[in-house]
This record gives sequence, C-alpha cells and structure tokens, in this order.
Amino acid sequence: MNILAKQIDELNHTLSSRLPNEVLQAFEKSIEELKTRNLEEGSLKVGDKMPEFSLPNTMGQMISSGEILKKEKMILAFYRGNWCPYCNLELRSLQQTLSRIKNENAFLAAVSPQTLYHSRTTAEKNNLGFNVLTDADNTFAKKLGIVFQLPDFILPYYQSLGIELTDFNNNEENTLPIPAVFVVDRNGYIIFRFLDVNYMNRLDIEELIKVL
Repeated sequence: MNILAKQIDELNHTLSSRLPNEVLQAFEKSIEELKTRNLEEGSLKVGDKMPEFSLPNTMGQMISSGEILKKEKMILAFYRGNWCPYCNLELRSLQQTLSRIKNENAFLAAVSPQTLYHSRTTAEKNNLGFNVLTDADNTFAKKLGIVFQLPDFILPYYQSLGIELTDFNNNEENTLPIPAVFVVDRNGYIIFRFLDVNYMNRLDIEELIKVL
C-alpha cells in the first residue's frame, strides 16, 4: 500500500469512528448513485486534446495553458474543495513530490470551483508550493466532462458538517468536479488520466511520476 493510500485508510477509520452511521450511510449512498451515471465514459480520455484555459491563481494572476505548454508538460489535479479531507491529503502528497515533478519538466496546478479566498486558504493550510487555480462555476471542468450535481438528499448532511457549498463556490449550483488528475504533453494532448467517482480513491503518486 502506498503512503497516500495508507493515509486515506487511516482517515476512513477515523471518520467511521466519529461520524454517525446515518451520515456515513448517506455518503456511501451518494457514491453508489454517482457510479450509475457513468461519468468516466463521458469525460476526456488519454489521446484527447485538452481544452485551453486561463484561470486565476491565489494572487489573482491569470494562468494560461498555452503559456505553460510552450515550456513544459502540465499536470492538472482537480479537487472538490478545502473542506474535503481526502483532497487535502492528495494535495499534500503532490506537494511532497513537487521537486520530482519539476525535475521531469512538468508544471503542476490544482483546480477547484472555490472562490479565490478559499483557494488561497487551501494553499496556505497545506503549504503548497504550486499554483492553486479557481475554476468559477466549474466552467473549465465541465468541458472535460468531470462535473456532477450533488443529489438533493446529501445536501443536509454536508451542511450538518459545516460544508456550505454556496459559500465555498459562490453559486447555487451544488456541483463539484470528480477528483481527477490529467497529464498533458506539450502538444496539448492528454497522456495520462486518473478519475474515480469514489472520492475516497486517489491517485498513486508513483504512477504519476512514471508517466512524466
């Protein structure tokens, strides 16, 4: 078991001991419901061209895919928000691997639909040394086919845990990206994709390094 998978296993154990069964069962039901939508089939795959983007980082500077790919390969890690403990584990794991990623001449950025304020909080609390981008209303993620709307039954459980998506994302959509990682070559084509509608399953970082 890789380090990130072990950390997730420990997190699952902690949450199962702290959260009421009703909450755990609701989250499990939402994952099973999401699996029936077959979102993986409708999303961009290896060999597809990655759409161009220009998104703001935590300083409000616009980061352009076109400018990135002039110099290096690109890794995009889509995460749900800084309220998601699984996402924070993955982001910290990527940070620990950042020097190896840079050695492979690759640019790394994390992307979420959160506001700039919450993106900044994500970067600060995880001590991230790579760009954290805001994809307002999931506009870019929708082009990749990785966005879904949360079912109504799960929203009260999110709110009971203090997760108000209207505040984090500054809209009423209640949509999130599936946690996903794309590697794009300098010609703009996807050469690697990790995507799993079960947000508890995350990329093996060593697999990522191998494809760079």
